[in-house]
Amino acid sequence: MTRSFSKATSSRSLRKTSSPSPATHSRRPIRSTQHKGTLSRSLSLFGQSKVVEDDPVPSSAASYESQSRPPVLRSDDLFHSFTNSPIPEIRRRAAFIRQHAYCPHPDHRLTRTPTDADASSSAASTGSQAPAHVDFECPDCGIPVYCSEKHWGEDYEAHLQICDTLRQINEDDHDLRSGRFFPEFEYAGPQMEEAAVNMTNWDTFLYTRQFEAINDDRSMRQVTRLLTYPVTIGSILHELSPYNIRKGGRLTPEGLKSLSALRYTLHPPKTGGGEGIKGLRPEAPPVRLFILGARAESSLPRNVWVQLAHLFPRGKFHLIFIGPESMTNRDDEFPLPPRTPSNPFGAIVEDRVWPTMKISTIVDYYHTLHKTGQFYPYDPYFDCFVMFHPGLGHPASSHEWSETVPLLLETKAPIIVTGYAQYDMDRDIEWVRKTCHGEFDMLMEPGENIFRSLRWDLNDLDPQDISCGNWGVWAFRGKRYEATTKNTE
Repeated sequence: MTRSFSKATSSRSLRKTSSPSPATHSRRPIRSTQHKGTLSRSLSLFGQSKVVEDDPVPSSAASYESQSRPPVLRSDDLFHSFTNSPIPEIRRRAAFIRQHAYCPHPDHRLTRTPTDADASSSAASTGSQAPAHVDFECPDCGIPVYCSEKHWGEDYEAHLQICDTLRQINEDDHDLRSGRFFPEFEYAGPQMEEAAVNMTNWDTFLYTRQFEAINDDRSMRQVTRLLTYPVTIGSILHELSPYNIRKGGRLTPEGLKSLSALRYTLHPPKTGGGEGIKGLRPEAPPVRLFILGARAESSLPRNVWVQLAHLFPRGKFHLIFIGPESMTNRDDEFPLPPRTPSNPFGAIVEDRVWPTMKISTIVDYYHTLHKTGQFYPYDPYFDCFVMFHPGLGHPASSHEWSETVPLLLETKAPIIVTGYAQYDMDRDIEWVRKTCHGEFDMLMEPGENIFRSLRWDLNDLDPQDISCGNWGVWAFRGKRYEATTKNTE
């Protein structure tokens, strides 16, 4: 599944805030033991494993050394224009924006389909001048936004609506590449079953999950940019989910039925099992999460996805990333495994990510896999589909979903969908209604995602288009029909 091209590559994919995990088809457990004077397997900040040799120096010395290195940029010196940035990658990004983005001044004719409702309503009032690429950088936000200083000044009031947000994006991008130590990326370990998780908002979640205190807004934006993917799923599937059937809870009666089945599997009752023969008990299979149209999320550091497993201490997961772009930012893992009878689609299998989590990546379209019966049978108790920003209704990608969505509805498994904004979600829902002719049940009303990314992203093809990852979320499922018997008497 490919997704909408309305977002630039920089906003659609995580720009390698850390190196992708090494190319392996079967990974070792994250937990590691170290013994003095022996080779041990340690875990870096972002989950990249490496072999190191122990010495009498405490293990915290390496962490201290990384913190003591002078950063490229100080925390009070993060604002720089993209063109004159001390970071080469950002300078290249500025050149890309100048080459592809167009001036938004109303005197220019439109060159692209509007990406929001406000732009659609004003599309008729286009100018007479030919389109022009951006070249002038706003001195307040440091991003190329207009073709000239004159047009920037004439349209300053319109630019002022997003100028502060663009400046925040500018500083966040420089902070991410400043070379400083990122304590916010030291994630919490497994959750004790006796300790309840509060999912009211990001603050209560991080506190009850025993994360290190994050007292800086910028650090909070950086950490939520990654955690939004696993926590968005966990917040819907968890028994303590903030979404409920009460008024304003957004969950529908049909949604309660579907999610209750998954929650029963993910929160199994205690059966008195043990390690001995007498303690053997039947266990449910792992819950399969099919992440369709995977791109940025498939390249996340694996300890980010392990946070999902920590939310369900007795549950098991099998994450399956499916899509032609599911290997984005994972160049080190090429070439792909050969297609064999035991692995017909050349899947990359990471079966030791965590004792209760397995991850598979398949570079192919889902409807191709579905027709072969690769994952048959489907069970609402053990299967769930997730689509992050799929662009179902976007003109550039809707045709690629037209064959997939009807097949998803046949499985009767819940389908969780996120969007960049309300307009993006409404467009996707309208497309599903037209394509499926009402043959679906709404499980969760569309609205803002409690665990959306707090960091804003910039579309390099259109600097006026800013969004944040997983801003909104909704869910649906193929319509179920109950068979009834007619009384002939």
